[in-house]
Amino acid sequence: MKYFEDLEVGDVTAIGRHTFTADEIKAFAQRFDPQLFHLDEAAAEASHFGALCASGWHTAVIWMRLMIDHRRGLVEAARARGELVAAIGPALGLRDMKWLKPVYVGDTIEYKAEVTGLRTSGSRPRSGLMTTFSTGVNQNGEPVISFVSTTFVERRPEQP
Repeated sequence: MKYFEDLEVGDVTAIGRHTFTADEIKAFAQRFDPQLFHLDEAAAEASHFGALCASGWHTAVIWMRLMIDHRRGLVEAARARGELVAAIGPALGLRDMKWLKPVYVGDTIEYKAEVTGLRTSGSRPRSGLMTTFSTGVNQNGEPVISFVSTTFVERRPEQP
C-alpha cells in the first residue's frame, strides 16, 4: 500500500471483477438476505426484477473481498521488492451507497475505486484520511453499485 503522501486525488485503482452465479446468489441470500427474488427463480420472475438477482449487500461484500485481495497482493509484491509498506485502515464507514441496477445471474461486475479526497488527520497525526468513490460496472458498462468511503492511511515515517 502507498503512503498517504504518495496518493493523489484522481488515482484510480482497478480492484477486480466477479461473475455472479445462481448458486452463489442463493447461498448468500439464504444466509443474509432471504428475500424470494434472491432465492427462487419463479418468485424472482414474478417480481419487479423479472429474474433471479443478487442482493445489493452481496455486491458490496464482493467489493470488500476483492479490495482486501488486491491490497494483499500489493503488500506482498512491495515486501518482495524490499520496500516499506504503509498501514491502511480502519475505514470510517460508507456513505451514499446506491444500488443502481440489479445484478443478475451471469453478470460480471468490475469494481474500481477513485481517490476523491485527501487530508491529514486531526486525531491521528501519523495518518491521513483518504476518501474514495467506489463503483461496480457490469459487462455492458452499466453502473450497478456506488458508494463513498473514508479510510486512514499511514503517513511516511520521518527520516532522522
